Amino acid sequence: MDNLHKITPNSVPPSGACRDFSGVRGLKELIQQGIPTLLPLPKPFEANINHAPKRKEILSAEEKKLALRNALRYFEPQHHAELIQEFAEELETYGRIYMYRFRPDYKMYARPITDYPGNCEQAKAIMLMIQNNLDYAVAQHPHELITYGGNGAVFQNWAQYLLTMQYLSQMTEEQTLTIYSGHPMGLFPSHKEAPRVVVTNGMVIPNYSKPDDWERMNALGVSQYGQMTAGSYMYIGPQGIVHGTTITVLNGFRKIKTSPAGGLFVTSGLGGMSGAQPKAGNIAGCITVCAEVNPKITHIRHSQGWINEVIEDIDELVKRVALAKANKEIVSIAYLGNVVDVWEKFEQENIHIDLGSDQTSLHNPWAGGYYPIGISFEAANEMMANNPVLFKEKVQETLRRHTNSINKHTAKGTYFFDYGNAFLLEASRAGANVMNENGIDFKYPSYVQDIMGPMCFDYGFGPFRWVCASGQPEDLQKTDAIACQVLEEMAKSAPAEIQQQMQDNIHWIKGAQENKLVVGSQARILYADAEGRMKIAEAFNQAIAKGEIGTVILGRDHHDVSGTDSPYRETSNIYDGSRFTADMAIQNVIGDSFRGATWVSIHNGGGVGWGEVINGGFGMVLDGSTAASKRIESMLFWDVNNGISRRSWARNEGAIFAIKRAMEVQPLLKVTLPNIVNDDLFEI
Repeated sequence: MDNLHKITPNSVPPSGACRDFSGVRGLKELIQQGIPTLLPLPKPFEANINHAPKRKEILSAEEKKLALRNALRYFEPQHHAELIQEFAEELETYGRIYMYRFRPDYKMYARPITDYPGNCEQAKAIMLMIQNNLDYAVAQHPHELITYGGNGAVFQNWAQYLLTMQYLSQMTEEQTLTIYSGHPMGLFPSHKEAPRVVVTNGMVIPNYSKPDDWERMNALGVSQYGQMTAGSYMYIGPQGIVHGTTITVLNGFRKIKTSPAGGLFVTSGLGGMSGAQPKAGNIAGCITVCAEVNPKITHIRHSQGWINEVIEDIDELVKRVALAKANKEIVSIAYLGNVVDVWEKFEQENIHIDLGSDQTSLHNPWAGGYYPIGISFEAANEMMANNPVLFKEKVQETLRRHTNSINKHTAKGTYFFDYGNAFLLEASRAGANVMNENGIDFKYPSYVQDIMGPMCFDYGFGPFRWVCASGQPEDLQKTDAIACQVLEEMAKSAPAEIQQQMQDNIHWIKGAQENKLVVGSQARILYADAEGRMKIAEAFNQAIAKGEIGTVILGRDHHDVSGTDSPYRETSNIYDGSRFTADMAIQNVIGDSFRGATWVSIHNGGGVGWGEVINGGFGMVLDGSTAASKRIESMLFWDVNNGISRRSWARNEGAIFAIKRAMEVQPLLKVTLPNIVNDDLFEI
């Protein structure tokens, strides 16, 4: 066995010979190799990397054996005796088998599409997006293959990553790769217009869908939580939510008829998605205080320019906020500590909070998504793994205290909204005072109920995004200019009902470069409706055909008009009783798959937690071809109007307007419209 370890850090022995992989050629060879024939050296644990916390003990002795059998099936039998000890130690130490030894030695980031091996452009684009999701500057826990949300995984282990990349390098335009919760089941014959990849994550049978069931299946290596854009390879860093958060904050101030100038927005969480909040506050023009207990992620966000200042002393924070208010500054401040301290201290010091929310990962409350007050970050992580019952008690105690302080502020005029992270849901489960008098509804609205739903989703506006596959900043600048030109032309004839949305988008895209939103791939997000998405995409495709820009990858967040059925977030402004159904998300991904998507995904869980939501997404590669133009017209129109039709049937006024307008544009679209019942009929 000793001769298997004669491998230098910069070499690979797929056939017994060592090869340099410092360049593109070496990278291509490594990807094509897949799981190496000979074992690479074990890798030391890198303490400077932001790692996932240990998951709680969940498997029985027999189930641990099953988890090891499941992991070892990726490797030749001659390696099992050595790997079983290592994997057993990982399972004991971390609660999961990540296969750290097989983590690639090459740097993980989105390379230009030409750097990837393969037989078709679409497969290369997917490899680019996978590596972007695992970029150290993008991923929350890169060594554990977790992109954001504490447990939003791209893959369950490194063998799955290696095998998937190998399959993609072999794929032709007559094949489709199927991914089962991170596991690449294989390449299957299909046809050129079929999706190249179909992804499913966490699709657990409902009667076996309790929190401990999910933990057990994840520990066994048979299911994973894909979040929204982690397990579907469409995450673009915090920028992915900056635009939506900016719109939310802007409209939050509009709702309370207060200028953002000198206004205070208090929230928490600086992880994958929540890290966008300080930047969005700056763009909106207010003072933002965002609390975070994890020092590493706090300093990462500060170094990336997403936060202006970091303060660790609560008294210093009070003085700094008072000064910012007096001077009407635009500033974002990270408080390195628990957000409950902020709410309580500001109440004691009578500091008025205009807008309040929370964006910790409360979909994952018992495994690092939310931390209890009065316990250090390190001690909390230890308690989480070794005394999960006490940890849960402390979290719920903190939620009650958190909510009590929020209630004191709202009594003084603070506008608080749930940010769709299951804050109110978990607070209610903890016995906190968050329920309305009717005992059914929460006393505070979801931001979708009050802002994003009626102002954006009902009209078809959602987080459309694109990635410049060349990796060139110049291409991103050109696409920004193209998108701006399209929007400005559209705004000239847009109806009054959507003029505000159009102007917000134009303002956003004009400031995109100066706000330095790019982390990882050369990507952009823009809240656009179906007409805007189709016209922008077609303009990109024409520019590609003319050789003005390189290949472009289209996508969107699952947090969109049609992609997600989530009763406390995306579909929280659906009031016809269908909030808890998931027909829309399932129809969405099926429809996208035969209308031209390059890859599609459907997940159980995302944003608000496993079992709380079904969400689906897509990716589409534009190559300048006529075929791409046809896919744009067919798929993007459906991808938005599927959701608008559902919202219209729920009697949402804006959606009724939007679907009628869509039917005027496309004669082949014929949607069932609701008849409105007179309220007077119920006055008996």
